[in-house]
Amino acid sequence: MFSCNNPEARKPILKKSSSTMEESVLFNKALITAQENAFENLIKKDSLSTYIVSNFGFKYKFNKKSEVGYFPEIGDEIVYTYEIFDINMQLIYSASDIGIQKYVVDKQEIVEGLREGLKLMNVGDNATFLFPSHKVFGYLGDQKKVEINQPLIYKVQLIKINKKNESN
Repeated sequence: MFSCNNPEARKPILKKSSSTMEESVLFNKALITAQENAFENLIKKDSLSTYIVSNFGFKYKFNKKSEVGYFPEIGDEIVYTYEIFDINMQLIYSASDIGIQKYVVDKQEIVEGLREGLKLMNVGDNATFLFPSHKVFGYLGDQKKVEINQPLIYKVQLIKINKKNESN
């Protein structure tokens, strides 16, 4: 008798709430504002340098600018080195810790800020990038030395670009 009854659907226990989303949005806006203010203070102290605002949500300057006019394109292999500093210019990872890196433009995964920053460089350029936390390791950090929601300063040297259509 009981086996002939149709099963009754269970109702969801969770109720949707927009308050959690609103809190998250407010937290992220405050975080970004605080990081931007910290970078502005850093830029004021470095008054001899000219920082450029990128279209990708970070600022950068050239420590050394090359006269080469070729920017990396999709599929090109880039050879570069970099160092990572915290907002107080304390070294987190040195170039020797990281080593020489190779990256195929838009074909491999690297942190968003570095991916976009490398596209702004030519061979021989040395640049300093001020990355808000959401452009690098975000709310997870790197699980080693980079903390959660930590803005970072990258000093990058572009050594070589192997063009996609060149025979090596």
